[in-house]
Amino acid sequence: MRVKQSSRGCCWWFLVVVTLALVYDAIVYTVHKKTEKSEGAAPIPGPPGAIEKKYVDALKIAMQFFDIQKSGELGHSKRFSWRGDSALTDGSQAKLDLSKGMYDAGDLMKFGFPMAFTATILSWAILEYGDQMAVVNQLDPAQDSLKWITDYLINAHPEENVLYVQVGDPEIDHGCWERPEVMSENRPLTQINKSSPGTEVAAETAAALASASLVFKSDFRYSSTLLSHAKELFTFADKYRGSYSETIPEVATYYKSTGYGDELLWAASWLYHATGDKSYLQYVTGKNGEVFAQWGSPAWFSWDNKLAGTQVLLSRLTFFGNKDTTNLGLQNYRKTAEAVMCSLIPDSPMATESRTDSGLIWVSEWNALQHPVASAFLASLYSDYMLSSGTAKLSCNGYSYKPSDLRTFAKSQADYVLGNNPMKMSFLVGYGENYPQYVHHRGASIPADAKTGCKDGWTWLERKEPNPNVATGALVGGPFLNETFVDDRNNSMQAEPTTYNSAVIVGLLSGLVTTSSAVQSFT
Repeated sequence: MRVKQSSRGCCWWFLVVVTLALVYDAIVYTVHKKTEKSEGAAPIPGPPGAIEKKYVDALKIAMQFFDIQKSGELGHSKRFSWRGDSALTDGSQAKLDLSKGMYDAGDLMKFGFPMAFTATILSWAILEYGDQMAVVNQLDPAQDSLKWITDYLINAHPEENVLYVQVGDPEIDHGCWERPEVMSENRPLTQINKSSPGTEVAAETAAALASASLVFKSDFRYSSTLLSHAKELFTFADKYRGSYSETIPEVATYYKSTGYGDELLWAASWLYHATGDKSYLQYVTGKNGEVFAQWGSPAWFSWDNKLAGTQVLLSRLTFFGNKDTTNLGLQNYRKTAEAVMCSLIPDSPMATESRTDSGLIWVSEWNALQHPVASAFLASLYSDYMLSSGTAKLSCNGYSYKPSDLRTFAKSQADYVLGNNPMKMSFLVGYGENYPQYVHHRGASIPADAKTGCKDGWTWLERKEPNPNVATGALVGGPFLNETFVDDRNNSMQAEPTTYNSAVIVGLLSGLVTTSSAVQSFT
């Protein structure tokens, strides 16, 4: 009996010790995570370091989709044997050359709103990660694709208060299934002006041209032209306020805007970076910020909502010692950007529940990959801002996270896209061994030598065989919430790529190919 009692006594004391040890560890962990005392920032990265091959390979593939989407006379830009010159007379009825630009998605429309967003994101990626692009020989292709769009946008703005925002009739266009090289249907033009305003598309175009003026600053004449158009377009957007999808109801079926306040702030932010003119900074931090910025309310970054992008873009001013960092408005943007970042980190107490079981940010069944990739791009940027400014931690309701936590999140989204998912499928066409074969894309689905036009081309949509041409670099819509994907040419919800998807994946991959410090200023 004594032996048993002694045994029970030893066990009891052992359990007490173990319990106390666990409690102690938990307290230490909590204090460590909640501490406000910095343990010191990570070393600031130097020049581009060792490359990560999978991201380099993916970036080189993703960049190619811009070439597939180019309209106009391709010349030396022709990269694919199944693509050729197209839409050479676009804009001719207004005595304009609108032959360039890029087709929006799998169709043959030129929608100015998402196209301008594509240009803005591509500019941002080049400005932040141009050195990393250059290391893997992707800077020149990125600049070439950007200029293909900005050349078009300049021509689409022939007068101070006139902007052509669409080429083609969506109903006519979607009534055909044909290669762009053979289309012969009418290509009407849609414009905004003083009596038919379109604030969000004018402002987004201003953002695109202002950011591109920084990319091409070594070409003084071209950069000055871009900036001049950007200033005029912003003034037009702000002075004649009105939503373009209300002014032109027919565009609402495809790219309906939920408001123009975010675009005004986004454009003014880019104009401040491009000019240093404090009136633009006052614009975003003063009354317009109070009305439109939705400080304290994180939002998803997309072609329709630029608030999260604006918050991150303006945060870089506070990271890098701008003398206006005491500006309360800037601090509000920074705090909201921090909330966005906290929502993305999976184990943060502020983490969003808008995810698949495997951890992919998931917001919408249409074009599901836009939001996770755009979020990861912002996380990559914010991580680099923290590293380069010596900022050791991000506080999320008292819990501390490092720049590496944001980079880990960014990589998780990129890796999911590239095949680390339950379907074991790469959603980037051309990357890996298993990627979509039935991409909803006209040019990819019809052989270059096929003698088909508008109506008889539909037979190629319905064919059971995989696409005869590979839409290399296309980032398709992506999975459903239950992490399934139907590879079907008729499944435009999941299998259609877009150029703005390409812009955000190029930005994300450019940030992941290697390590490098963020530039202090774009100028």
